[in-house]
Amino acid sequence: MLTKRDFLLSGVSLAVAGAAFTPIWSFAQQERPGFFDVKAIAEEGFIYGLPIVMNYAVMYEYAIDRSSSQFKAPFNQINNEARVFTYKDTAVITPNSDTPYSMLFMDLRAEPIILSVPAVDPKRYYSVMLCDANCYNYGYIGSRATGSEAGDYMVAGPDWKGETPAGIKKVFRSTTQFSAAAYRTQLFGPDDMENVKKIQAGYKVQPLSRYLNQPPPPPAPEIKFPKINKELVKTNFFEYLDFALQFAPAQPVEADIRAKLARIGIGAGKTFNFKDLPLKQKAEVALGMKEGERKVDEYLAKAGTDMNGWRVASYFGDSAFYNGNWLLRAAGAKGGIYGNDAVEATYPMSRVDSDGRKLDGSKYAYTITFAAGQLPPVNAFWSVTMYDGKTQLLIKNPINRYLVNSPMLPDLKKNADGSLTIYIQNKSPGADKEANWLPAPDGPIYLAMRLYWPRTEKPSILPVGKGTWQPPGVKRVS
Repeated sequence: MLTKRDFLLSGVSLAVAGAAFTPIWSFAQQERPGFFDVKAIAEEGFIYGLPIVMNYAVMYEYAIDRSSSQFKAPFNQINNEARVFTYKDTAVITPNSDTPYSMLFMDLRAEPIILSVPAVDPKRYYSVMLCDANCYNYGYIGSRATGSEAGDYMVAGPDWKGETPAGIKKVFRSTTQFSAAAYRTQLFGPDDMENVKKIQAGYKVQPLSRYLNQPPPPPAPEIKFPKINKELVKTNFFEYLDFALQFAPAQPVEADIRAKLARIGIGAGKTFNFKDLPLKQKAEVALGMKEGERKVDEYLAKAGTDMNGWRVASYFGDSAFYNGNWLLRAAGAKGGIYGNDAVEATYPMSRVDSDGRKLDGSKYAYTITFAAGQLPPVNAFWSVTMYDGKTQLLIKNPINRYLVNSPMLPDLKKNADGSLTIYIQNKSPGADKEANWLPAPDGPIYLAMRLYWPRTEKPSILPVGKGTWQPPGVKRVS
């Protein structure tokens, strides 16, 4: 089973001897870049390519490999999950367990895809995040972005040329031929799932020709998608990047990095042959990738603003948001691929307590206390989710609780002064406090706070890093 955390941990452990790249260099030796040039290109290429390869790994499990336990649906067919994610869901790190998901991977090569949404009660938050294979969030449908009314929206690939049909509220442009749509539908509680199902049933997907009741265009050519798993990623990283780039026309901001990659045989229409390289040349690529991984980890640890031990940063957006900052894009993907733009959801993350000490459920118990009247300021809802600090996956626990969120407030116990304390520990804090217990792993802890549709008026966590509201620190109590 491929988890994205396994992928990240093993992706640069290149087997320098006996590696198995298949379709870098067919160049004559004198034309090939020198040792340090290749190392630098591999480093920059790894940072640039990490989100692209990660996305391919998810797409392969969700939409291509029908034998995968994570398989959802073929391209251009929506999969509705009438449940929230649990510890059994391993394809995406730091999964959201607040909202039932509907997932869609789109093949936009032949024609655009029409997404239709039903009317949704304005009191219930929902969103459709459009994310292409470059990991750019290029558009939103939903409560914040388009409102709660029903509507038809068109998603088109980078090469499509045509008129916008009557009845289409908005056209969204993917920068790649393959793209994803992640639907989040708010769940108010376990007894609300039937209502969520009715909304999900109203999410419709169809090609443009069917929407117009016209004959379909010729189908796109069949593709032999290369298998991907954590073992193959160890040696085939640049092969996967090579494959993915053929479906991602270069943008002007990519001209420099694409030209560098082409010097070592990587890019649309090129082939990268690693296994036949001499040991020295394999080492060039391996060292570059390792340094790239180190820089991503370092950036992720320091990016954003420290707020009482929480790192608060803005990692996600469209192509203009990144503007060629490949390190920012890679850090966002490694921290939690498919995150929202900050205006849609802001994510304070923490591995340390308020004194900067590593969170460890095997040794200590912790609390988070929201002072009276100082709960996270949101238009939709907020949550605090617990993850295993090693894998960034949800944790199997005796009460099947992975988070504490605002819909749970009526069942949570407040303190005498009106404050709210969440108990974070491996064992139960006792029957009188168990309603507020967030079960922790028997080891390192990773915490994610989610603020959906954060308010912009004071107090607010926006703008990110400069807002007037700050998350309370995690306190070690034993």
